[in-house]
Amino acid sequence: MDTNSLEKIANDLVAPGKGILAADESNGTMSKRLEAVGVEATESNRRAYRVNLFATKGYENSISGVILYDETIRQHMDNGESIPGAMLKRGVYPGIKVDTGAKELANHNGEKITEGLDGLRDRCIEYYQLGARFAKWRAVITIQDGMPSDACIKVNAHALARYAAICQEQGLVPIIEPEVLMEGDHTSQRCLEVTSKILDETFSECIMQGVHLPGALLKPNMILPGNNNSEEITRKNIAELTIECLSKHVPKEIPGIVFLSGGQSDEDATAHLNIMNKMDIKQPWELSFSYGRALQAEALKEWAVGTAESSQQSFLKRAEMNHKARSGEWAEELE
Repeated sequence: MDTNSLEKIANDLVAPGKGILAADESNGTMSKRLEAVGVEATESNRRAYRVNLFATKGYENSISGVILYDETIRQHMDNGESIPGAMLKRGVYPGIKVDTGAKELANHNGEKITEGLDGLRDRCIEYYQLGARFAKWRAVITIQDGMPSDACIKVNAHALARYAAICQEQGLVPIIEPEVLMEGDHTSQRCLEVTSKILDETFSECIMQGVHLPGALLKPNMILPGNNNSEEITRKNIAELTIECLSKHVPKEIPGIVFLSGGQSDEDATAHLNIMNKMDIKQPWELSFSYGRALQAEALKEWAVGTAESSQQSFLKRAEMNHKARSGEWAEELE
């Protein structure tokens, strides 16, 4: 394990003003998103949309890395250059989703375990050769009556740590993503309890399995009430609860936290990050973003009904808004 290289990449990914674009939607998910805006779901259309995003001038000022899907990391820009090669040339790290999806957890109806450990070492070797320098693995935790079970939390934490250790062994910085889903009618307090528990279990497993924490990043949910809960909560409350949770349950050795947007609106995701970065209390880690829909939703609509240029401008605007949120300089009027 080259700890110096891992630490450099991890720190570069959360450099001031920068964050990560999650463009790792599976073929099925990306196809559904294309169809939702009236575009035929084909490999060539998936490539065309993403290549247009990656050709945006100046996005590297706000974006430090892009998480890709297996199909995309093998594709090429319109000029024939490999997608990872084009990114590296602009100082943007290519990343790769390495899990194979969340499947039903045996004997635990409604709960999921993320799979993909079999063959992971060989996949990491190949992805590194293709240009990837970091990776992502997402665990999904559902809150319902009696959920999550201890079994669900334990097996997902164990898998996240195993994934992280294997990635680091092969030179890839692991993004550790234990996502507590927003779907449900739970309160923000319940979200806080569950998120605290999965973070504790995950880092306990990481330490046990020898994961080098200064060469890894955390991608957590923010502390939010379920989308079917009518709890009145302000953006400030959400930011404060999130920082309270992370301060107590994330080791200071982790260089950066790259939040997922997780069903929030584009503006809410930016606003919450902005408030956290404006707080007086200095945090031991960089507070950044790893957004998918919150960076791409408008860009995809524009690509379907507008022009290639208007799509790029929509993407660039959201990237710049989050760039400002990294230093607490975003304001609603900028929207």
